[in-house]
Amino acid sequence: MSNAILVVGGGFSGLTAAIEAAELGHDVYIVEKSPWLGGRVAQLNKYFPKLCPPSCGLEIQFQRIRKNPRIHVLTMAEVVGLSGQKGDYNVRVAIKPRKTPPHNVDFTFLASSLDGTTPSEFDLGLSERKGLYKAMPFAYPARYVLDTDTLSKADMARLAANEKLNMDEEPREVSLQVGAIVVATGWKPYDVTNLSNLGAGSVKNCVSNMQLERLASPFGPTQGNIVRPSDGRIPHNVAFVQCAGSRDQNHLNFCSYICCMATLKHCLYLAEQHPQTEVTVFYIDLRAPGRYVKVLEKVQALPNVHFIKGKVANVEQGKDNTCVIQAEDAIRGEKLTLNYDMVVLATGMQPSLATEKLPLPVPVDSDGFITGGEEAGIYACGCALMPLDVTRSAQSGTAAALKAVQTVKGR
Repeated sequence: MSNAILVVGGGFSGLTAAIEAAELGHDVYIVEKSPWLGGRVAQLNKYFPKLCPPSCGLEIQFQRIRKNPRIHVLTMAEVVGLSGQKGDYNVRVAIKPRKTPPHNVDFTFLASSLDGTTPSEFDLGLSERKGLYKAMPFAYPARYVLDTDTLSKADMARLAANEKLNMDEEPREVSLQVGAIVVATGWKPYDVTNLSNLGAGSVKNCVSNMQLERLASPFGPTQGNIVRPSDGRIPHNVAFVQCAGSRDQNHLNFCSYICCMATLKHCLYLAEQHPQTEVTVFYIDLRAPGRYVKVLEKVQALPNVHFIKGKVANVEQGKDNTCVIQAEDAIRGEKLTLNYDMVVLATGMQPSLATEKLPLPVPVDSDGFITGGEEAGIYACGCALMPLDVTRSAQSGTAAALKAVQTVKGR
């Protein structure tokens, strides 16, 4: 049997699982497909329960990883094959080339001099990035990535002579021997382009809740200023559309658990940054579990935040890049047509495995959540298992780590 453990996914639950298992004396391999660890939490402006910035919690996790020689991190990597059995797995991992030095080199000036750009994945298309880039200031590993597909001909010529870059680095594959596997593949925002009736993709100042997080972030596309994407103007009024695609048999058939809380957090962002902005929340019902009810009460007490119980049927482009909402007020029994400077769609979380497949023997339900695999020594955690907030994701990561440790110990 192998005493090593594989963690697939480097988000908050995966990091927690890896650290817990390593601190119990086991070698751990973290396989993360993006260039940096942190997952969705890294994209947030603040997260519950303390409403602190992502660097607050992630920096602690990164320090624990740096100090623990048992943790081995493979980024830009994906599991492509599995053989063996519980307690003795051989895992094939494909690694894409980063093309930058293994040590941390500050390429800020060089990157800024490049011409080619492409929409930023990290900013969810709200900004452009260069071909040589690092998504966030506290990134781990703190290494830049060279994306040659984004470079112009002039960029290629400029970088070809740089001895610190390896323009010819090729993809490679490694094999890992592990006894148990933790699947922490996380979630992704539901594809808003499926919500054409709600203005996604056609209404200029209609954004998703995750895009608003990027607008509010100090290292986001607007340096933390919540403004309209079309013209950079402070919105005089903002509408939030709850359950955008959630609890809907045509889209996500479940409640994502976090959407209401995310909107309440966004109301606090706006109240703090633009206290004069009027905010309206259209909702089916408001779910603030446990201690989060205090946040709901705080937001309900804000004089510029209003709640309308009723579904939004349509969002269309209005004059001066406004957003025209057609909705119902279920309590008053009225149909409403209202104009807003900006609309935020509270889209749900969809498990990554809803559209991606892993070469692992784990069953998933019709929504993409993992429903088994423990008999094979494979344990799911975080939002690969069910919709969870950050605190509960971390708790599930600890639980998965303990199960994996018991497996490799033969218990």
